[in-house]
This record gives sequence, C-alpha cells and structure tokens, in this order.
Amino acid sequence: MFEEFRRKADRVDEIDRLLSDPAVSSDPARASALMKERARLSKWAAKFRELEKHQKHLAEAQKLAAEEGDAGMRSMAEQEVRELRESTAALQLEMEEELLSSDTDTARSVIVEIRPGVGGDEAALFAQELLQMYLKYAKRKGWTTDLIEVVNTALGGLNYATFSIEGEDVYKHLRFESGTHRVQRVPATEASGRVHTSTATVAILPQAEDVDVAINDKDLRIDTYSAGGPGGQHVNKTQSAVRITHIPTNIVVQCQDQRSQIRNRDLAMRWLRAKLYEYEQTKQKKAMSDLRRSQIGSGDRSEKIRTYHFKDNRITDHRIGFSIHDLAGFMEGDLDEMVAKLLEADRAEKLKALGARKS
Repeated sequence: MFEEFRRKADRVDEIDRLLSDPAVSSDPARASALMKERARLSKWAAKFRELEKHQKHLAEAQKLAAEEGDAGMRSMAEQEVRELRESTAALQLEMEEELLSSDTDTARSVIVEIRPGVGGDEAALFAQELLQMYLKYAKRKGWTTDLIEVVNTALGGLNYATFSIEGEDVYKHLRFESGTHRVQRVPATEASGRVHTSTATVAILPQAEDVDVAINDKDLRIDTYSAGGPGGQHVNKTQSAVRITHIPTNIVVQCQDQRSQIRNRDLAMRWLRAKLYEYEQTKQKKAMSDLRRSQIGSGDRSEKIRTYHFKDNRITDHRIGFSIHDLAGFMEGDLDEMVAKLLEADRAEKLKALGARKS
C-alpha cells in the first residue's frame, strides 16, 4: 500500500534533481511540465516523509524503553511508544484512505467529447445543451475552455464536439460525467405533446503532459486545409484547419475552430496527447477493454447514467440514486451538488472496499 507513496516521494526527489540541471531548467516546456508533475505529487511525498519520521521516532522510543534502567524513565518511554504507535497507525489509515479515494489523474485538465446518441434531431439538440452546460460549469469554476472541433446540424443541434477544459482538479470533478445522458421531454416540433426520449454520450479524457507521452515528430502526418462550416461552406479562405495523424496507432485528430493555424495545431496536439495517453493506459490495464468505449457505451437508452426529465423538473443520477429538482439551474452549469454527491459515493465505496479487505 505505502509503496505507491514511496514511489511518488522518490519521483519528487528525482524531479528536484532534474530541475537543478541547467539543461532541463533552460527548457521552459520541459521545466513547466516537471513543475506541474511535482505539484501533483508533493502532497503524497509529504505524507510519506511524515510516516518515515513517525517510524523513526517510534523505533528510537522502543529502543529507549528496552534499555532504560530507571523505572520512572522507562515508564515515560513506554508511554511515548504507545502514543507514537497510535499516531503512526492513524497516519497510515489516513494514507490508505487517501490512496483509495484518489486517482493519479484527478488533478489533470481534460478533453471532453460529446455526441448525440439515439433520438435524431432531438438528440442533437440535447447534445448542444450539454455542451453549453459544461462550458457554463467550467466558467463557474474559473477554468479555461478551448473549442477544438464543433460541428453543428442544420437545425442548430450538435453533430459532435471536442473541447478542452484547463484548470485545477478538472478531471476529479468531471470524471463521473462520462457515459450516456438521457433526456425525456416534449420536443418543440412535437404537435401532440408526446414525451420523447433521446440520448447523448459524453467522454471525459484526462489530458497528458509532455512527460506522460513521448511523440516522435517522424510518427506524425500533419495536413492543413480550409476550415469548413455547415453544409461545406468555408468559414475562411486560409489553410488554418489542422489534421494530425499518429501513424503507428492510426489515431487522427483535427481542429478547425480557431482562426490561427498555430492555435489549431496546439489544440490538436493536446487532443492527440490525451488520445495517446488513453491508448497507453488501456494497454497497461488489460482488465479494461477500451476506456472511451466503457465510458460512453453505445448511446442506447438502456445504458443511461443520468436522466434529465423536463416535465418533472428533475435530474436523476442512476448510479447513486440521487435527484435534483432544479433542471434549469443544472443546465446553466450549477453541477456542484451532483458532483459532490458522486465524489462522496465514490469515496464511500472505496473505503468500504478497504474495510472488506482488512476484515
């Protein structure tokens, strides 16, 4: 259990050594990536160093209690041993809980993908509303968003969208949004007032840092083209849109939502890093088939993780059986209560697993 803490503490020491190397500190991109990694690992390293200090003091107190000839001094040493054992055990339990309730990716920024599922035009309109909901939530949290690729339908719905959200602990708060979202409401085009059920799928991918994924320029094919609008209409005449193909994996990403080719390339590379990070994580964890597929499913109505019921003004998350009766506020980005409940349920489940393992 504590080997994970030791590895993180050792990595912090390694990063400190690297940052003191002029060859590294003179490379702004690498130095920045290392500093971000250090910030993520520092609290884990501090806990492990604190545990080492407790264990050292405990060993010293035990030795003193065993060697002390004076009865009064020996009694004081034995009391110190008892107190140190209790504090060490409490710290170990705290570390175990933190390990189980945390994820190595929780501090990361994310790439979000949204697509309509079943339901035709109504599904596309719902997907568009989900896009706006997450953009508004990010704004509330003080996070930065960048559209990578957004393609709309003729009726103003969403064909698909990919965008980034940058900030502190973004993946921690959004990771449970992955899956099939179901909406039940009367579409504006429904004359008879009949409630329709449609879906959209959401995938939340943790962004990879430069140190996570090594990309060889020789493995990339980069194409530029004119950014296109709905119906093939050109938004501009310049070759600002960028498509990047990672040849070894055949992963393709493209970005055309920014006016600058340089900006589009930067966002496309972020998306590619996230895709390659996902690809590598999936290979390492053979028990997981495909992370993105397991996140979003097929978009079938039966695979729902959450239902947005407009007639009842209710949002229900089926994984935790929790409902909020403020659909308008929720769609305006007020997700905090739902996110808090999902985090609480995740932590409780992991602590339950920890207790079962100990019994």
